[in-house]
Amino acid sequence: MNNPHEGLPILHAGAPLNEARGAVVLLHGRGGSAEDILSLASPLHVPGVAYLAPQAAGHTWYPGSFLAPREQNEPYLSSALAKVASVVAEIEAAGIARDRIVIAGFSQGACLSSEFVASHPARYAGVIAFTGGLIGPLDADLHHDGDLAGTPALFLSGDPDPHVPWARVAATAAEYERMGAVVTARRYPGRTHTISGEEIDHARRLLESAFG
Repeated sequence: MNNPHEGLPILHAGAPLNEARGAVVLLHGRGGSAEDILSLASPLHVPGVAYLAPQAAGHTWYPGSFLAPREQNEPYLSSALAKVASVVAEIEAAGIARDRIVIAGFSQGACLSSEFVASHPARYAGVIAFTGGLIGPLDADLHHDGDLAGTPALFLSGDPDPHVPWARVAATAAEYERMGAVVTARRYPGRTHTISGEEIDHARRLLESAFG
């Protein structure tokens, strides 16, 4: 199976896509679901915005750690990136430009969000990574070509986290800054592997600024 995530459902909330003035793509974590992550559409609600959440095959975007050699996560990782690209293409086909699209995710979905935007650079309405960073081993070169052209990028994570070391979050924030994003990074000492109310507040402010 070369494209395991192809054809799986994409759940929608908020404004109908053909009437929306912007869109947020929500990517769930390992063991989660599109339905789970779409529950964020309520606390992150902005009038007139569509929220789309694709489902991963087997509830995981790729089988190993995001810090594993990339080839160990294939073909799932490439399929996951292609799935996000197909969701973005669906949004653009509805008449919403990329600078009106936010890519957001939690944990494994945050890693996928970070990697997708860096690998498909453009001016987005925003990137929100709830506990995640760029994909690859800790000693990997995180360099990506292209210009993020002032894209607002929000990186939020507990420290220590059992899955995502703060060093990778910080390195991702630095790479995004080098690529021209406007970066905000927030470290929460002792916060468990979850999304806190304060992080939701930060994300909602980014959306309100993007779509206000």
